Amino acid sequence: ELGKRAPRWIRDNEVTMCMKCKEPFNALTRRRHHCRACGHVVCWKCSDYKAHLEYDGNKLNKVCKDCYHVIIGCTDSEEKKRKGILEIESAEVSGNSVICSFLQYMEKSKPWQKAWCVIPKQEALVLYMYGAPQDVKALATIPLLGYTVDDAPKSADLPHSFKLTQSKSVHSFAADNEELKQKWLKVIHLAVKGETPECQNELQVN
Repeated sequence: ELGKRAPRWIRDNEVTMCMKCKEPFNALTRRRHHCRACGHVVCWKCSDYKAHLEYDGNKLNKVCKDCYHVIIGCTDSEEKKRKGILEIESAEVSGNSVICSFLQYMEKSKPWQKAWCVIPKQEALVLYMYGAPQDVKALATIPLLGYTVDDAPKSADLPHSFKLTQSKSVHSFAADNEELKQKWLKVIHLAVKGETPECQNELQVN
């Protein structure tokens, strides 16, 4: 369907990095552009291609490198590099997750920051953190197994917070409300013991 129908445009505020080369956007050097074929938000380098799009009366439109190669029927001979653990698209894992939402996050004495947090179904013991829901690369991952959960940290300066600790690693999170916090804790309490929600269901059935 590429080029035959108008794509759904990913909104600028849904990403913090180019969806193709993964370079972070910032106010000065990286303006956001939209690929007119797939609707992804890309940087200027990755949008420097043009192709005739059927849905726009076969006019030349700005497209990203990937769409350009598909539309003109040429395959990119570069071997696709094996994806690193962080290079899993947020939309890919969020659509098939045990839980996902925005949480406030703080590490050590750094300031709180908003992060899109996901625990994917296929890796229910790992928490992925993204800058925004459509980012194509995670900022960090936390393998939850073995962490200690403190669901009422005294030092927290935000309500609805909880803390994960393992030796010198301390990660603080805060949800927007108590209900969301409890949903996260339910999944995390299982994950730190090496269990998944499916395991729990099987135990209940048995």
